[in-house]
Amino acid sequence: MKKNYTLNVLITHKQQGFSLLEIMIALSIGLVLLAGVLSVFVGLRTTTKETSSYGELEENGRFAISLLTDDLMRQDFWGDYTGRFDFTSINPVPAPPTTECTGGGINNGTFPLAVGHFRTLWGDIVTNTEIMGCIKDAVVYSLPKESDVIQIKRVVAKPLVTSSTIGGITTIVPVTNTDSGNFYLVSNFNSGIIFGPGAVPIISNGQVWQYQHHIYYVQEETVGNNNVPVLMQGQLTSQMTFAPIIDGIEIIHFMYGLDTDGDNIVNAYVAANNMTENNWNNAGSTILAVKIYVLARNVMPDNKYTNNNTYTLGDMTFTANDHFRRLLFTSTVTLFNARVDTW
Repeated sequence: MKKNYTLNVLITHKQQGFSLLEIMIALSIGLVLLAGVLSVFVGLRTTTKETSSYGELEENGRFAISLLTDDLMRQDFWGDYTGRFDFTSINPVPAPPTTECTGGGINNGTFPLAVGHFRTLWGDIVTNTEIMGCIKDAVVYSLPKESDVIQIKRVVAKPLVTSSTIGGITTIVPVTNTDSGNFYLVSNFNSGIIFGPGAVPIISNGQVWQYQHHIYYVQEETVGNNNVPVLMQGQLTSQMTFAPIIDGIEIIHFMYGLDTDGDNIVNAYVAANNMTENNWNNAGSTILAVKIYVLARNVMPDNKYTNNNTYTLGDMTFTANDHFRRLLFTSTVTLFNARVDTW
C-alpha cells in the first residue's frame, strides 16, 4: 500500500508601510488640494454675499424711485376740478387735522387757507431734526452730504363709486356716504368741497375722491451698534401718521425743473434750498418736472470692503469713507398736472 504525503508549505509575504518621506509628501499634496478647495469656497461665499448685498440695494432703490415717481406724477390732480386749487373755489374745508404738517409759505398746510397761494408741491433741505411742525426725528448729515423732505398733495386717481345690478344691468353711481378715517374731495369742473367721513356734500355733477397728503423724509433707526437710514412716509388719514416704508435709503434729493419764460420747456433744475417763494407759488415760473435722486445703502457694514466712492446727486457731491456699499438711482418725472385745463 502506498501512502500519500501532503506537503504543506507556508508562504509568507513581507508587508511594508509608507515611509516618513512618503507620508510628508502625501500630506503636503493634501494640504495644497484642501487650500485650493477652501479658496474656491471662500471666493464663492464672498461673491454670493456681494451679489446678495447689491441685489438688496437694487430692490430698495428701485422701490423708492417707483414710489416717489408715482406720487409726483399725480401731484396736483384734483379729479374733475380744472381750476387752480385754492380757497376761492374749494370751500368749505375742514379744520386742520390733529397732527398738522405745515411747509414753507403762508398757505402750505393740509388744506387751503383764505390767504396766499395753496402749495400742492413743496420741499426743503433738512437742516434740523424737527421740521414742518410734525416731524421730530429727521436725520441731519454733515455737509456737503444732505437729504430732502418733500410733501405732495392730490386725490387718489379713481373716484369712489358704488354699483348695483338689476335685471343683469350694472349701474355705477357715486357714493353718498364715506368711511371713517379719511378726508375726501367732492368736485365738478368748477368747484369742490373737502370734507371728512359721513354724508357727501351735494355738488351738481360732482364725484367723490379720497384726499391725499404725503410727506417723505429720511430718519435713522438704531439696530445694534449701527444707525440704519429709513425712508419715512407721512400719510393723511384722520390725521397725519408716519411709518417706515423702505430700509437702507440714505438720501433722497430733488431738483425742480422750472419753466421761466412760459414756453412749456424746462429752463433750469433748481434744488429746494435755491427755490424762491414765487417758484413754489408758480408765479413768474412753473415747476414742470422733478429730478429724483435716491441713494441706497446697505443696512450693515462689511469690514472687508472700503467705500471711497464719490456720489453726485444733482448739485450735491460727497465722498464716502466707510464700509457700506451704496447704489445711486435717478429718475426725471414730468408733472402732467403742472399746466393743464382739463384731464
